[in-house]
Amino acid sequence: MPATASIPWSDLSARLQGELETDGLHRILFATDASVYRELPLAVAFPRSEADIVACVTFARANGLPITPRAGGTSLAGQAVGAGLVVDVSRHLRAIVEIDTEAGYAIVEPGVIRDQLNAALRPLGYWFGPNTSTANRCTIGGMFGNNSCGSTSITVGSTRDHVLAARVVLADGSVQALGAGAQEPSTSETLANVRRFLHRTLSDPVTRRNILDAFPKAEVTRRNNGYALDLLARQFEAGDAPGRIDLCPLLAGSEGTLAFTSQLKVNILPLPPEGSAVVALHFRSIDASLRATQAAMATEPFMCELMDDTILNLALDNPDQRRNAAFVQGNPRALLLVEYRAETDEAALALANELGRELMDPDRLAEPAYAAPALAAQKNTDQVWALRSAGLGILGNMVGDAKAVACIEDTAVALTDLADYIAEFSKLMEVYQQHPVYYAHAGAGELHLRPILDLKSENGRRKFYEITRDVARLVKKYRGSLSGEHGDGRVRGQFLEEMLGGEVYQLLVELKRQWDPHHLFNPGKIVEAPPMNESLRYDVGHHTPAYDTALDFGRDGGILRSAEKCNGSGDCRKLSGGAMCPSYRATLHEKDSTRGRANVLREVLTRNQKEDPFTHPALETAMDLCLSCKACTSECPSTVNMTNLKAEYLHQQQQAEGVSLRTRLIAANESLYRWGGKVPGLSNTLLRIAGPAVKRIAGIAAGRSLPAFPEEPLRSFFERERPRGAGKRGRLYFFGDEFINYQDVEVGKAALRLWWKLGYEVHWPGHQASGRAELSKGLLRSARRRARNNVLCFRHRVGEEAPLVGLEPSAILGFRDEYPKLLRGELQEAAHVLGTHAFTFDEWLYREVALGRIGSEDFGNVRCDILLHVHCHEKALGDSSKCASVLSLPENYTVRLLDSGCCGMAGSFGYEAEHYAVSRTIAEQSLISKIRDRAPDSIVVASGTSCRHTVKDELGWRARHSAEVLWASWG
Repeated sequence: MPATASIPWSDLSARLQGELETDGLHRILFATDASVYRELPLAVAFPRSEADIVACVTFARANGLPITPRAGGTSLAGQAVGAGLVVDVSRHLRAIVEIDTEAGYAIVEPGVIRDQLNAALRPLGYWFGPNTSTANRCTIGGMFGNNSCGSTSITVGSTRDHVLAARVVLADGSVQALGAGAQEPSTSETLANVRRFLHRTLSDPVTRRNILDAFPKAEVTRRNNGYALDLLARQFEAGDAPGRIDLCPLLAGSEGTLAFTSQLKVNILPLPPEGSAVVALHFRSIDASLRATQAAMATEPFMCELMDDTILNLALDNPDQRRNAAFVQGNPRALLLVEYRAETDEAALALANELGRELMDPDRLAEPAYAAPALAAQKNTDQVWALRSAGLGILGNMVGDAKAVACIEDTAVALTDLADYIAEFSKLMEVYQQHPVYYAHAGAGELHLRPILDLKSENGRRKFYEITRDVARLVKKYRGSLSGEHGDGRVRGQFLEEMLGGEVYQLLVELKRQWDPHHLFNPGKIVEAPPMNESLRYDVGHHTPAYDTALDFGRDGGILRSAEKCNGSGDCRKLSGGAMCPSYRATLHEKDSTRGRANVLREVLTRNQKEDPFTHPALETAMDLCLSCKACTSECPSTVNMTNLKAEYLHQQQQAEGVSLRTRLIAANESLYRWGGKVPGLSNTLLRIAGPAVKRIAGIAAGRSLPAFPEEPLRSFFERERPRGAGKRGRLYFFGDEFINYQDVEVGKAALRLWWKLGYEVHWPGHQASGRAELSKGLLRSARRRARNNVLCFRHRVGEEAPLVGLEPSAILGFRDEYPKLLRGELQEAAHVLGTHAFTFDEWLYREVALGRIGSEDFGNVRCDILLHVHCHEKALGDSSKCASVLSLPENYTVRLLDSGCCGMAGSFGYEAEHYAVSRTIAEQSLISKIRDRAPDSIVVASGTSCRHTVKDELGWRARHSAEVLWASWG
């Protein structure tokens, strides 16, 4: 491969409509995927058209560069990393070209996300069947590349079964249309060579028989070992001549090693019945769950998946998954999740309950299930499958250097062999003193099996190889597939010759050469793979550097291991549902995803030891658009807390480079409004006159309004109006944060009036500002002082009968999240305890209702239609449904909980001139588009100061806090 400096990158850049990046940041971002491998590419291209792909292929061939297609699929074996030119189609090639329901197909570009296609198909009554756990971010091109199967494969098969035709760019730069019935041009010498090779190979009956005997037996439905020569042999035996053989099944699962896909024509199916129910069969052993799987599959379910207790226990560390796991009873060793579809939920539930009764019967099974709760209705079943889908990401929650490693996770055998195979596998793991993870597609004969290994150690790397080798031999004994759906790649390619035999393996090598004579496409993947334990993320004997941090990352083993929790599953790249990651949704740039930031942080902190890594320019660029929304805290299955990581990064950077004027002004927000509020009339006049100049000097966006100074701070109102004496219903301590006290005073007045009317005694001791501004800007020493003083203020006052309640979610929830990480020793313990008694207004009211102290009868009867947007921090650290529940207390209130994400303001982020445009894009995507066409009489409720400010600036409306709306129930 030529040296980087000698490659004329400018020539390629000039030929592309899309982007070409050769900087260090993009090389870092695309050096890893969801596998354990790391290869720094020389450049990354983002094509906008098929012509761009042709230009990349032609340039790579002319300059002797390997080319790695990258889309976002379900491969876990290192297929998407390479040392040459990485070509990522997921940013731009996202068009659904055509949908024809009469003919039953859709034509898509390779970067179309599976759920994106299904969102377009659903109103038409159709769907694309293969359903991976990554369906909300994996692309159709990626699914084609490694022949993804997913949880519905027992019903609809794999991606290979649904690709009707493909347009591909060959190594010679020509574009070819392949597939059954496609009009294939005969001008390509490459394609002619391929067909001649297939004719020579498949016309020999002995060779055909050798191929069929070497590949997994026919009963193994998941098969992705090598290239699918066995399927072509079956086509040939069925009477198809090589010139008519459909080459799409061969390209499916070829992992970008034969051609570069530019368009796909896929089969679409009528939607399955709407009625659904899941029975969760609880077992005391893995073996019992697998013996039961055969009985479950005999009933022809829609899906049949397994989860073990390792994943369940790790799920408890993730707020979203902890809620999703509410159906679990006791401590099962394994859950077998079986879904039925029928015309109605009731009919599906009857099938689920029937299976539950059958498999809990000791006369039916030697080890029956001990519990079999059945859940119907889409909301409930979606939670079950969300827990299952999070399996890959959840495994990142393991603390320390030993992780659940993908190497044997893709083995598949015939369903009738599964229990016996796993029994032998478990004995083999005992030899290696392993307690592996078991989960996934039991109904299809495939479990994702993962040993726990420390790949930073020489011993761990040796076991990585030895375990994979021995499991390969065990799979061969059962004539199974070492790769069921995730591909051979770097992990399993080394064992392909032993699995298939030397003769058949050489046919695969020759097949690759015919398609790709210059080894251009993804070399070293599938055939002629290098040793599997080379090019790993960490060098052998790697020592993890330690850093002295202001925030306490001790639970993760330090800041670096906190970043290492990201295993690349890419949940942060989803474009719908939830709130993560708002800046990625706005830009579609990998650097703006939680995964991208974690990868850059890991790379820089690991390998940049000659200078202060926190001043590395790549890290500054990656962190720039993080809004600190905390969505990753709950939605990332690995619970990567990028909010805390960014705060620490900013702190460390500023220790070395100093603090900017704008950062100082933002941090001084409370002081400026406190002093300016003493003369509000004059301050507002100055703000109006000098505002434009102040914005220009401070780098604040000209189009962003600044909060006015109130006539009086909230504390003055409180001291003047508060009732004397005990409350009849109880008491609480009010955390009157700087935003409520000095800017949104009307919100505070409504809350205080409501508390007093309901009969609560409200105490408001003198306390400091929340420190939220300092936290967001990395001024952690100042934030620590505020945290210390506030904990000292409330620690002996607040308790079970006298909780601490705040109105601004980002301020009060600091007691729960950041304060315990800022403090140390006794005060840290006190902060942990205090955090359990700190509530947002909505959480507090929900608690009082649950305790029976408040009911609907305590509110007025005014009618109100509410659109509820919940603050990102409250979603991440709390429960949105509680917010909706309390707003429904007045009998004439109706509430619609919006599926909205970050408002885009995020404290100071939306004020900053360089972030103003992306802030508005985020707001439009996640909130404004959902409320713009509201009913004239409906009210937008948003408890966050930033959220309300966004609505005001974007639409000119005044959104309300929930306290204001509830106070208005009396008219």
